[in-house]
Amino acid sequence: MCVTAVESRPAGVALTPSPGGHRPFGARIKAFVALTKPRIIELLLITTVPVMFLAAQGVPDLWLVLATTIGGYLSAGGANALNMYIDRDIDALMDRTSQRPLVTGMVSPRECLAFGIALAVISTVWFGLLVNWLSAALSLGALVFYVVVYTMLLKRRTSQNIVWGGIAGCMPVLIGWSAVTNSMSWAAVILFAVIFFWTPPHYWPLSMKVKDDYARVGVPMLPVIASNRVVARQIVIYSWVMVAVSLLLTPLGYTGWFYTAVALLTGGFWLWEAHGLQNRAKAGVSGAKLKEMRLFHWSITYVSLLFVAVAVDPFLR
Repeated sequence: MCVTAVESRPAGVALTPSPGGHRPFGARIKAFVALTKPRIIELLLITTVPVMFLAAQGVPDLWLVLATTIGGYLSAGGANALNMYIDRDIDALMDRTSQRPLVTGMVSPRECLAFGIALAVISTVWFGLLVNWLSAALSLGALVFYVVVYTMLLKRRTSQNIVWGGIAGCMPVLIGWSAVTNSMSWAAVILFAVIFFWTPPHYWPLSMKVKDDYARVGVPMLPVIASNRVVARQIVIYSWVMVAVSLLLTPLGYTGWFYTAVALLTGGFWLWEAHGLQNRAKAGVSGAKLKEMRLFHWSITYVSLLFVAVAVDPFLR
């Protein structure tokens, strides 16, 4: 992550170009793409496509995979754009968000709002016509939950924001399964739960790193209102539950030896890192020596490897 300094300005005031200011076409296109937060969407798609292989117990229809992937990008992109529209006041004051398109003025708030709503509508219709209406409903539900429940209601009010707000990030698992089967199953619910318990220990280490940013704008992320020791303990608790839930697929007959081996190895390494962070926090270590970002980076690798195993396992049974 690149952290860039932001100049002081009143809360809620984003940088906007002067009348007639020059905004190059290419830069504008990049700015609209940036509104969708492509790197976050990559992570969402990593949890969507492999579930389609598990649901199909092999290779799903490739056109269906493409249609689901495009629909998922449009839906998540719309949610992210609307999130930036709502959070434009605090984004202008946080170092890590100081270069977002609404802050720099490359995109106006009105343009961002229209863009987000358009993507929401297009993605819902896309899913309904080209995938199925169950997937369309799940996609729209995830978008509304992220924008309304997380961004508008939880984010600035409770330290549990990322816990319950993370439900929106779990929905791609259900969307991937429903795209193939037009139904739900316990396998999809278990993987939903894996992502639910993965989200807090994935995000809290990053929040520990940038807690001054959140404190500056009054967003009560857990590391802002609690000590590193308390946060690390919560990370360990959620990590153990996540690993335990990930192992439920095999005894219930949905996966075999390969997935189990990957889940055990990657989960074991996750717990090693989580307990290492807790030990450093207990010892009063702070700053760079806390090494909280090690767990954050591993969390992305973990979820990628686990869901690759979800996709590969049906071919080895």
